[in-house]
Amino acid sequence: MTPFDAWTLPASAGDRLGEERAEAAGGAVCYPVLSSEAMRGLCASLRGSREALLSHAVLDIAASLGAVGARFGSSGDPLREAALSLLPHTAGLSPPMAELVLDGMARDWTEPRLLELLEAEFADPRVLDTFQAGARGSSRALGSPLTLHIGSGTVPGVSVTSLIRALLVKSAVLVKPGLGDVVLPNLFLRGLEEHAPEIAAAAAVLYWPGGEGPASDAEAAALAEADAVIVYGSDDTIRDVRSRTPASVRLVAYHHRLSLGLVGAEALTGDEMARATATSVALAVATFDQRGCVSPHLVYVERGGAVSPHALAGLLAEALEALEREIPSGAITPEEASAVHQIRGAAELRMAAGEDVAVYAGGEAPWTVIYEPEPDFKPSCLNRVLRVVPVRKLVDVVPHLVRVRRHLQTVAVVGAGEVEAVELHESLARAGALRITGFEAAPWPPPWWHHDGMGPLNTLVRWVDAEG
Repeated sequence: MTPFDAWTLPASAGDRLGEERAEAAGGAVCYPVLSSEAMRGLCASLRGSREALLSHAVLDIAASLGAVGARFGSSGDPLREAALSLLPHTAGLSPPMAELVLDGMARDWTEPRLLELLEAEFADPRVLDTFQAGARGSSRALGSPLTLHIGSGTVPGVSVTSLIRALLVKSAVLVKPGLGDVVLPNLFLRGLEEHAPEIAAAAAVLYWPGGEGPASDAEAAALAEADAVIVYGSDDTIRDVRSRTPASVRLVAYHHRLSLGLVGAEALTGDEMARATATSVALAVATFDQRGCVSPHLVYVERGGAVSPHALAGLLAEALEALEREIPSGAITPEEASAVHQIRGAAELRMAAGEDVAVYAGGEAPWTVIYEPEPDFKPSCLNRVLRVVPVRKLVDVVPHLVRVRRHLQTVAVVGAGEVEAVELHESLARAGALRITGFEAAPWPPPWWHHDGMGPLNTLVRWVDAEG
């Protein structure tokens, strides 16, 4: 397959030192190598194009972005078809999973969803256009002149969401996607160039690898030129970027997160309900092949239902096996395969030794369900590997989340009693959880969610108050 061109730059971008090739999952991408001087020129060009962006009303920008975003959900549209063709070769997803992910992500790129986001973040979105009167004078919200977004590449589409957020607050933006997320931001920006070239001129997408050499020098130049930096990645990545970002530059970090599920006895009152519960849990685990921050690593199951936690583990195995036929797992690396093999083997040894452990495995497919009574939170090795842990009451899990409280994100809950849910939600919030939802919604946070506890647009603006 022809390597994908992993960049979309304005015509005014500087000269390139050459082009390089990077191997993605099942394919390859090409990217230009920029000198430090060329990167500074690119940043200057983007910052200059922001002036035209400021002249557009925010609702008009949302309409333009939404028109392009809607194309990714429209059957037969060239942008959608290109995305579906390319994602399996760059993101390591099976074709059915690529379609599921694209549909889920693109829902939030449409005009109605973008308007929801604006209205949730700002009492009057026109505050992004001009000063708006309030009870104590008037206020204005301004995005940074130039925002640098550094993506992780774990989940395709995240970089598009990040690009859209910057343009909504009228910030020029340079997006450096991770290798697994190069396709969608480039396709989106190319669609925006066709639909609204003045808006697109304030954005650029450019992949480059980490490490030493010219790419590292260019990244240093980008960090020095940016007025704000948004970074997604591991704790080590965040620490590294923070150490190289000027102290006066705003840095918003979306670091490594962990999620889990809770199944209450009220979701296990009979076989039919238990199977429906297992299906929804399995889909939440399988989506993104469990690589998303919102993907459950383990599920705590309340005792006392008509279907026991042990029996639910078997139903989850059946559901994951069915999903493997419907939405197969993507390609995994030898290291990932080894991790799955090791976790299966360790659990099988414990089961053979007479411990209260059960292992359900997908053979060549990576999906694995391990039932065990050890309540401490243990992160999964991913790729649809799930622990099922019995508990007396759902609220009993809270003490076992202490070790991971700084990394907790989504807790998916089903079957909690109405009274218990009030206490449970408060306890989970105090334990560090940032989002509590159902299993069906777990992979798809709404556009207005407080991303990692923060308003996703408010983090990108500075407020100016005119008093009196």
